[in-house]
Amino acid sequence: MLQIADGPETVRGEYDRLPSLAADLVARSVTVIFSGDGTSTFAAKAATSTIPIVFTVGIDPVAFGLVASLSHPGGNLTGVAALLGELWPKRLELLHELVPKAGTIGVLVNPANRNADSNTRNLQAAALALGLRLEVFPATTDRDIDAAFATIPQRRAEALLIGDDPFFNTRREQLVALAADHRVPAIYFAPEFVASGGLITYGPSFTAMNRIAGEYTARILKGEKPADLPVQQSTTFELVVNMKTATALGLTVPPYILARADEVIE
Repeated sequence: MLQIADGPETVRGEYDRLPSLAADLVARSVTVIFSGDGTSTFAAKAATSTIPIVFTVGIDPVAFGLVASLSHPGGNLTGVAALLGELWPKRLELLHELVPKAGTIGVLVNPANRNADSNTRNLQAAALALGLRLEVFPATTDRDIDAAFATIPQRRAEALLIGDDPFFNTRREQLVALAADHRVPAIYFAPEFVASGGLITYGPSFTAMNRIAGEYTARILKGEKPADLPVQQSTTFELVVNMKTATALGLTVPPYILARADEVIE
């Protein structure tokens, strides 16, 4: 997602539109650009080296060349980072604890996301350690999502991990409905999925990340420079469980998961 400080211009999951959208914002001489994911941030960075960019990303911004360092970003970018790829193994572990008899776990990924391959490799290593087999389902369109769920039985996946991606976030209702229709236990990356009827989610608090990004945007609008604002790392994580969905799927949620949950939806 790209968004200017004084009015939204957003794109969700349609990555091919990002370069032109970023160029359009630069042509309008906006004061600040907010980018709500890694792919948008790369597009914004490629479009301007002068307009301040405040980001929330799920990658290491230093390793990926967005900033020089966390404490001294340099250049025109700063923001908040959460290493989402490192959370995938934790989600797999939670899913395994919820569905211990599942030997094969499906993974829904958007191959257009530049982090998909590295995150999937990390997950493969975690699956091997747990004695699990992964089946990867790529999806870049609504039709791909439908096809993925239709083929889950043939590929013997007994549970599903939804990869972090803006496109999947905009298809929240579709994903939750398909998981319910196919009776597939699924773990997601944002609480909104569970509020919509999904089973469980674990991930950073995007509300907390956006709050920091908003504060940084305000400080930049008051005259501070991105180069002087250290990149902050997400420290707030949320585990949310929907007990109604668990019951509908015939699952018993272990007490220790409920004890760790930030919210339990009855």
